[in-house]
Amino acid sequence: MPICDRFVPFNAATAPLSQTRHTPSHARHGHGHTVKPVTTDRRRKLGSRGEQIAADHLVRRGFTILERNYRSRWGEIDIVAYDGSQIVFCEVKSRLVNRAGRDPLESLHRRKRLQVRHMASEWLATRSHPRAPGLRFDAIGVTLTPGGELVRLDHLEGAF
Repeated sequence: MPICDRFVPFNAATAPLSQTRHTPSHARHGHGHTVKPVTTDRRRKLGSRGEQIAADHLVRRGFTILERNYRSRWGEIDIVAYDGSQIVFCEVKSRLVNRAGRDPLESLHRRKRLQVRHMASEWLATRSHPRAPGLRFDAIGVTLTPGGELVRLDHLEGAF
């Protein structure tokens, strides 16, 4: 499953809170179609639900969760886990099933992968952690129904 490197930047600082990331031009110009705004609260709930499902998945596979939602000046790492031999930094991407067939991991673009690497470096420098001979960067895509039920989970080990 390829990870898409094409990304159109979204400037959250200049966009209204109710604006969606991608508004089709026909909706912007009043041609009869409307796009429902995705509120920040709904996005946050979707992300939190996806991260909880991903963390539960890792625990079932024998991982110890070292930290969730680690914030640094670079951003936030969703999950830091340990499998007994490697520290694993996980980026979790969640989508609703009705999002026109888009794969959650399509949004794991080059800039985000670099950002996660910076955050991992800072996490390693500022947190006490188990000695591990290896590090790994995983991606977990979670697809949910609008009611929050799991439809699909894709765990790509060593995604980047």
